[in-house]
Amino acid sequence: MRAIVIAGRGGAEVLEIREVPAPEPRGDQIRVRVRACALNRADLMQARGMYPAPPGAPADIPGLEYAGEVDAIGPDAIGPLKVGDRVFGIVGGGGQAEYVLTHERMAVPIPGNLDFVQAAAVPEAFLTAHDALTARGRLNPGESVLIHAVGSGVGTAAVQVAHAMGCTVLGTSRTAEKLERARELGLDHPIDTSKESFAEAVKTLTNGAGVSVVIDFLGGPALAANLAALAPLGRLVIVGYLGGANAPVDLSTILRKRLTIVGTTLRARPLEEKIAATRRFAEQVIPWLARGLVRPVVDSVFDLDDVRKAQARMEANEVFGKVVLRVG
Repeated sequence: MRAIVIAGRGGAEVLEIREVPAPEPRGDQIRVRVRACALNRADLMQARGMYPAPPGAPADIPGLEYAGEVDAIGPDAIGPLKVGDRVFGIVGGGGQAEYVLTHERMAVPIPGNLDFVQAAAVPEAFLTAHDALTARGRLNPGESVLIHAVGSGVGTAAVQVAHAMGCTVLGTSRTAEKLERARELGLDHPIDTSKESFAEAVKTLTNGAGVSVVIDFLGGPALAANLAALAPLGRLVIVGYLGGANAPVDLSTILRKRLTIVGTTLRARPLEEKIAATRRFAEQVIPWLARGLVRPVVDSVFDLDDVRKAQARMEANEVFGKVVLRVG
């Protein structure tokens, strides 16, 4: 099979298309013929040697999500999936190839209104967003939430999920165009961080009350402002740390407001936890996708052979939504 292989350590230049053996499903695994897959920043980190694949995932083939058709079923799989079913999902790695293995409970049927390219833009973004908002952030309908980086893949998904839950959605970006486009997804209050402090903006927009939940991708530099933006009993969910992993913290703010700070990542979780998150996503978000209440946001589409161009676009930080590779 053709696959993207990390042939060294570095940026997009170390990615190569190679012929490698197709994997064979064992136990309760299924094999999926991948038709499209999306890119994530974790792919860049893995290529640089900063984010190795978890045990059991290919060490040199990136890709955390896929969309395709069930191609083969392991001897211990119990169904209901069968050969030919259209499915999508997240994996620990290996998604950027013509075939990928996954546990049968990690694969979710694709709603009929989505093609493979659209479907490939869903799993990592919506699973991460849904889990961060509901399981980790314990967001309740009617509460308020601040979502950073609303133009990112997870950001565009989180805005839509929170809006579908009936929450008041505040969001940040340094780009006015991304904020305007996020309004169409359900963003109630855009905050342009190139022009104003988001903590002060939140204070104004909430009449001093603060928000119930903050979904953060920025990390250390935003920590103090995130704590300031939270209401009493608020929850800060740290999904990433693009700005850096370290920061001083004022413990008195956490104590006074009785705040909760929680981190989250999907890739490093045990299989049982990944399956649980996948099933929660399937139960709540898939019906919303089928009805068009939420939708995948595709920034651009590249052929598999153009993976370097695709990675360069994502690394330029100009995307809105997901960059997708068409596998064929």
